[in-house]
Formats: sequence, C-alpha cells, structure tokens
Amino acid sequence: MITGAHAIVYSRDGEADRAFLRDVLGFPFVDSGGGWLIFRLPPAEVAVHPSDENDVHELYLMTDDVEALVASLRSRGFETTPISQQGWGRLTHVTLPGGGKLGVYEPRHASPPLRAARSRSTSRPRAARKGASAGRRRKAARRSR
Repeated sequence: MITGAHAIVYSRDGEADRAFLRDVLGFPFVDSGGGWLIFRLPPAEVAVHPSDENDVHELYLMTDDVEALVASLRSRGFETTPISQQGWGRLTHVTLPGGGKLGVYEPRHASPPLRAARSRSTSRPRAARKGASAGRRRKAARRSR
C-alpha cells in the first residue's frame, strides 16, 4: 500500500534551499543525520500529463492565496515571477536561495477528497468483503474471551 510520496528538489545550494523550506515556508522536518533534513509536505495531488518523453516530472506547491504568499515572500527579500492566469489556476515561481525556481499556484480546480472511495473495478467482490468482515469479527470475539 502506498503511504505517501517523496519529492526531491535538486539544488546548487542545498543547505540554503533546506533553510528556505524550514525557516521561510515553515515545513516541519526531521534531521535524518548530519543535517540532512526531510520535510513534511502538506496534502498532495498527482496528475498525469501527456508528453513525448517519459521521466519528466515537476513539483509545484499549492496555496489558497497566491497574492498573499507573493507579498509575504517579497517582503522577506525573495524574488517571484509576476502572477499569471492559467486555465487551472494562478501561478508564480519563487526563486530559491540556491537559484532554482519552484512553482506555486492557487488552484482553480477542486481538490480530490482526502479519502477517495474505492472504485468498483478495484474493490473486492461483495462476498469477499463479507467474508473478511466475518473473519475479523470472529478474531475480535476470540480476543475478548
């Protein structure tokens, strides 16, 4: 079962970009040893876009108010591109301390629910679900004796 996703941002100045994620964006983190920080991200989405190539991936952060985020970042000395209107939302790019750019957008689309209902095609047959439930009830009854 998939429990999450791990995104990687490659940087010419990883220490400065880790400080940005920690100190500016305020992402919770753990130090996995030697200052190697692993950050907790907010809930995420994934979309698949058509392409002539495989193995091309992008990372964007999402916000509820791109104008407020841009104002906050600029007041702290960070560069952002002008906000542009896209069919799917309002987009800016933040220049990271290491020189790379990170896309941030205010989505126009609805977000998927936190827990998606299982589709009929991937769920177990009704009989299997009933059997599993009955089996769990029997185990619970044995434990309570």
